[in-house]
Amino acid sequence: MWRATVLTLFPEMFPGPLGISLAGKALASNLWALDARDIRDAATDKHRSVDDTPAGGGPGMVLRADVLAAAIDAADIAPDRPRLLMSPRGAPLTQKKVTELAAGPGPLIVCGRFEGIDQRVIEARGLEEVSIGDYVLSGGEIAALALLDACVRLLPGVMGKLSSGTDESFSDGLLEYPQYTRPQEFEGRTIPDVLVSGDHARIAAWRQAEAEALTKARRPDLWTTKIAQNVAPRSRKDTTKG
Repeated sequence: MWRATVLTLFPEMFPGPLGISLAGKALASNLWALDARDIRDAATDKHRSVDDTPAGGGPGMVLRADVLAAAIDAADIAPDRPRLLMSPRGAPLTQKKVTELAAGPGPLIVCGRFEGIDQRVIEARGLEEVSIGDYVLSGGEIAALALLDACVRLLPGVMGKLSSGTDESFSDGLLEYPQYTRPQEFEGRTIPDVLVSGDHARIAAWRQAEAEALTKARRPDLWTTKIAQNVAPRSRKDTTKG
């Protein structure tokens, strides 16, 4: 079973939105499991202290290495499970990364708070820093929920149709094409004729063209990458003479 372990100062935030809709139904059906653990349980003083002032001075507080390391060790996860730290300085979360995580045993996710966590525990426990965007949240919990939702929906049996995840944004390096459904006309706007033509080849071509146009306009970075991937290396021209 795909299992996620979350270390947080606010375990009551879980499962949160993951307890409803597709993820919630899958959780109730034991298609995946979630274990949210309180980092404070690893504290050793009567005040259950988990943070201290930054070395070298500065504002805020930093999550202590010894407390967090003890919390990670207590989780007792298998060595092959990824250990992630939700962090704005981490590598951007991509659909490729989500697919890789969904295909594995499930991650341990550390949710940071305050000014961050002691660098030494990141290194000592092999935490991989992951970011969901170029902005700062109050903590890693919302980012962890987003990552888990993205993974869970790809697990076998969660989505109704296996093809549901193949035509989405980023699945082929492109943004998804526009979608339409009934009614045929809405406030003077109609469904494009090609989509009601019944010509599957034309529909596929239209969707591909729309996806490419949207990606060019809205995410030129993705389009540049897509073009680079599709350009085959040119064969060297044989200049030898017989």
